Amino acid sequence: MATVTEAGLVEMRLVKVVALAIADDDPSNVVVLEAVSQDQVLPIEIGPAEAFNLAAALTGVELGRPMGPQFAAGLVRALGGRVRQVRIDRLIPVSGGTAFGAVVEVEGPAGIEVVDARPSDALNLLALMPAPVFASPEVLAEAAARMEGDSAEATLLRRALELEQMTVRQRHHHR
Repeated sequence: MATVTEAGLVEMRLVKVVALAIADDDPSNVVVLEAVSQDQVLPIEIGPAEAFNLAAALTGVELGRPMGPQFAAGLVRALGGRVRQVRIDRLIPVSGGTAFGAVVEVEGPAGIEVVDARPSDALNLLALMPAPVFASPEVLAEAAARMEGDSAEATLLRRALELEQMTVRQRHHHR
């Protein structure tokens, strides 16, 4: 397996997740990563449930019941494992464009395994089980290209960089 330096991966840090709407569109959610030692950013549009879970983890909000990421982290721990690293490392053709692909490298009693994931799921796990996160030059180049120009997507991604971390409020249910 190639080492991180051989693969040319760039170490990133998870900065924030924001919710925003451009014009009359449905609100979009964007997670923002930035390079640890370079001036590069990686904004990724994610779904509302993934954004909610990530915002809760990043802001220290305890949820009353485990959501998917808490369940996944609990399973990894129960099996004696830990997250070694997350890599957002490839482009995947999807209808209407390109999505980012990620892997989570986990270590457990059986050794090291690499598990395919959506970036949003990998980052949610990372927020609960801290480990290094890396992005490939190919992913960073695609992200930079998406932020150029006057398209709605470019405007949205650039705006996401300026906004503050979204907050999550717990609802109190009475029984």
